[in-house]
Amino acid sequence: MGSGTKVVLVALVAGALGVVAALLTTGPGPLLRTELGQRVLGEAMDASAPPVPAGVAVARRGEKLPAITLPDLAGQRIELPEKYAGRPVLINLWASWCGPCVTEMPALQAFATEQGANGVQVVGIALDDVEAVRAFVAKTGVDYPILIETPGPADAGVRLGNPKGVLPYSILVSADGRLLKQRIGPFEHGEIAGWARD
Repeated sequence: MGSGTKVVLVALVAGALGVVAALLTTGPGPLLRTELGQRVLGEAMDASAPPVPAGVAVARRGEKLPAITLPDLAGQRIELPEKYAGRPVLINLWASWCGPCVTEMPALQAFATEQGANGVQVVGIALDDVEAVRAFVAKTGVDYPILIETPGPADAGVRLGNPKGVLPYSILVSADGRLLKQRIGPFEHGEIAGWARD
């Protein structure tokens, strides 16, 4: 199987899992929207995820994030969490072809705008083609930092604690670089500020 085929398969699986997570975390499953529900869902997904390649560091709650360096849309290499040391960071993994990801983007943009220069820094990591991401950002006006990653078994999502590859997937990182919270699936309207504060 060629690498292009593998990328497409990984992208399709991630998108399907994102839809499943969206279904599980809305409607009849409000428990899964709680912190306890998210932890249980995360453990279940970790248990059924493929093995992480040898030598790949995976973020764990309460621990320092492994350093991740990715290009932004201008090609500049950005190191996380170092780039925003001293500030909490909400990192959101998404793709332009992921419906639940696209649906939550306006709320992420509004939250980022409310935070200003001293609040929680929002950073998007697109598991997507750079041209598709540029077109999406130009169309929607998203102006928080967007980094680009190629989907795969050791991509940024895996290293940030999401070995199953569900999209959207968000984490909250403390000002000193520790993983505080994980969110599997999309945020609902008005939910981000409370999640980032609690």
